Amino acid sequence: MKKINKHSILATLVVLSIVGFTGPNVLLAAGPAAINLGTAGNFVILSKTGISTTGSTSIVGDIGVSPVAASYITGFALTLPAASAFSTSAVVTGKVYASDYTNPTPANLTTAVSDMETAYTDGAGRTNPTATELGAGNIGGLTIAPGLYKWGTGVTIPTDVTLSGGANDVWIFQIAQNLDISSATKVVLAGGAQAANIFWQVAGQTTIGTTAVFNGNILDQTAIVLTTGAQLNGRALAQTAVTLDSNIVTTPTSTVSTPTPTPTPTPTPSSTPTSTGSTSSSQSGSQPSQNATAGTAGQATTIQTQNSTTLASSDPRVIALQTKLNGLLVTLRVLQAQEAAEQGSSTFGQQVRAIANNLGKGSSNNEVAILQQFLISQNKGPAARALANVGATAYFGVLTRTALAEFQANVGISPALGNFGPITRAYISANF
Repeated sequence: MKKINKHSILATLVVLSIVGFTGPNVLLAAGPAAINLGTAGNFVILSKTGISTTGSTSIVGDIGVSPVAASYITGFALTLPAASAFSTSAVVTGKVYASDYTNPTPANLTTAVSDMETAYTDGAGRTNPTATELGAGNIGGLTIAPGLYKWGTGVTIPTDVTLSGGANDVWIFQIAQNLDISSATKVVLAGGAQAANIFWQVAGQTTIGTTAVFNGNILDQTAIVLTTGAQLNGRALAQTAVTLDSNIVTTPTSTVSTPTPTPTPTPTPSSTPTSTGSTSSSQSGSQPSQNATAGTAGQATTIQTQNSTTLASSDPRVIALQTKLNGLLVTLRVLQAQEAAEQGSSTFGQQVRAIANNLGKGSSNNEVAILQQFLISQNKGPAARALANVGATAYFGVLTRTALAEFQANVGISPALGNFGPITRAYISANF
């Protein structure tokens, strides 16, 4: 495993020092610039041809359809007061808009749909991707840093995928065909990453599997389908229909990380009297120079400078240096995530080696919790991921036994019965 060392950190700090001339309090985020949703961002669901739901759906945020009428919003039991610009529904914590409601709704919806289409075009037109054809279209099990990712095919997420980055970082996924996330699978956010800064630009259909958990804004040229029990923390912005079935859909919140001001030291008065005519010059010379300071990857990066030439953000030198810095930050975060995973696995392995008792179904103590944490960190398959969803409960049940058997089979321990005894203990002692 590649380790983070002084050289990689030093390289980042060197670039941070170089870009110190970009001006005071510059906050840089990794990844591309966010897609501007315009007024389409006012909706959690926006569709051109209809929104339908069955079952016990719960939506937090406004929804709307245009150019179709309210009759294309089905399953919501809408309540429309006379001459109202919006209706309400028991399943929507927000307002419901349609093109045949009273002014100013029709014009507002026309603008929102236009903004949605513009945002889709923006996402599809981004260039210089961080990676193309990542995972050959299968991104399950990956940890993905902020950036622009492009596929000429469809994308599948058969197992959990993690988006790891800071609160201001941005992900854009350009998908030329369908996007499918399997049942009981999650798009996991780590390191402060926010769903509001994630954009899935999809030319084909987006399908979110049963009980899956999805994060981000979906800009879809065709349909968006949430199957039974699926959850969306983001927006469903479709140029055809949105179909729901007992889902939870929530508008993503956004918290902007801002730089912490660096206190300016009070200059020490000079003991040598100065003339009135030289006062301005002396004070200017005594102003402390502030060096560029960088937070660790995963935190906001603040660059502050005084007594330097301030260049406009459109200056090509600034843009080039910021692009280089963003790339270094992405690399640093990936290496940190890899090292953290390796260290965590090693730590849990050492703890498992210290387990003195044999463990099996029905055992309940701290040793079971240690074993569960180890199995989760190893992530050998679906049983381990299911265990991760539950967490370390300190109870050895069917799920723990299945995850342990899965680990044993993967590493060649035979028989893989899912019990913790001398054979498994010996293997872990020899390899961790």
